[in-house]
Amino acid sequence: MQAADRGHTWWGIVLPFLALPAVVLGVLIIGLFLWAWSDDEDATRAGAAATVPCAEALAFGAAERPANARAHDCTVQRGIDTAYSAMLRMPREDVRDWLRATYPNAPKARTGGGSCEALCLDVTHENGLPGTAKAHVVQVRVEYENAETALVRFSAFTM
Repeated sequence: MQAADRGHTWWGIVLPFLALPAVVLGVLIIGLFLWAWSDDEDATRAGAAATVPCAEALAFGAAERPANARAHDCTVQRGIDTAYSAMLRMPREDVRDWLRATYPNAPKARTGGGSCEALCLDVTHENGLPGTAKAHVVQVRVEYENAETALVRFSAFTM
């Protein structure tokens, strides 16, 4: 007796069409992982802090480095918002003059209390931040290291 022929199946035609979306999805997922873990020079896309020139960090908040100050540890962190920070070491007696010259329409810097070390200033566009600032808020925290030197923590960020 002869075995009956099993009829023609459509799997040979349908299977490639079913497999195509799975292959495309797999390639996209692998590509996404490779992109996320790539050694990119601009690591700030993941929210990591990156070193920037201090002039850039200060300019974001419409400020300039005083001639008698040493700036260091300047960073930017980008995500939904952008935040720049800088550290300045300068003569203690020059801090108030620099703040008044940089933000002439801002409220008077406050002293002590809460998170404020020796001197603090918070400036927004509503209370004296110059229109040239790309930041929405500038915060300055001053700590007197000794009788001559002040450590100024400068942050400028968007909200």
